[in-house]
Formats: sequence, C-alpha cells, structure tokens
Amino acid sequence: MLKFDGTERRTWPARVARHDGPLIVLDAVFDEAIQHDLLGTIALGTVSKEYYWLDRWYNIFRFNDRFYCNVTMPPSFEDAVLTYVDLDIDVLVESGFSYRILDLEDFENYSYPTGVTVKARQALEELIGLVEARSFPFNE
Repeated sequence: MLKFDGTERRTWPARVARHDGPLIVLDAVFDEAIQHDLLGTIALGTVSKEYYWLDRWYNIFRFNDRFYCNVTMPPSFEDAVLTYVDLDIDVLVESGFSYRILDLEDFENYSYPTGVTVKARQALEELIGLVEARSFPFNE
C-alpha cells in the first residue's frame, strides 16, 4: 500500500485465491499486530479475505465479522505483487451491514488533483451502493 506521494505505507504477505478478469481475491494473514482506532487491536495471525479490482477505485477486506473498505486508486498486479495508492477514505461495515464513512476529513484536507477527487467520491458512492444492496462481496 502506498501513499499518494508514492511512499510505502504498509506491506503484507498474501496468496492469490482467485483471479478472474479484473477481480483478484487474496487470502492474507496479518504478519504483525495492528492497532486501529476503531477496530482495536487486529491480532497477529488474523486472516483476511481481500477483494481488489484492477479497474475500480476501491478494495474490500473481510476479517472477523466486518468489512473494511478502502477508497484507492486502481491497483497494479505485476510479478505476483499487488500495489495500490490509498486515498484516505474508508468505510467500516459492521456485521449487521450498518456502516460508517471514516477519514473523510483527512481526504478533504489533502490536495488531491480534481480528477482523483471526483473518482474517489464516485468510488465511495459505489461502495455504499454495494453495501446497501448486499451485492458481492457483501453477500458471501
């Protein structure tokens, strides 16, 4: 995962579980404990299923009984390495499909180019639509 300026923010190991057209599904295991403001501690060894589309401006992680969605630039997948640029907006989807939009203020405080801002807002709307309709992957 990269920041918009290209610096590396985080890496983790994962296995490709499915690659079907633009959809890439990864099975990943947290290789370190992560402290998250809303989720608390995500323990070392926590398994996540991660959904990426090479043509979409978001990704979706499922772990425990929640979904964590990241608004991102479309990822690249080269030499078995998936890379994406995180754009700060996140959506936390609870087990009952209630959701919260996170870090919108961080997104708005960063000076993203207009085209990126438009695509990110469209991606957020699309994500919310998927959650509300219980569409893939929220129906698995």
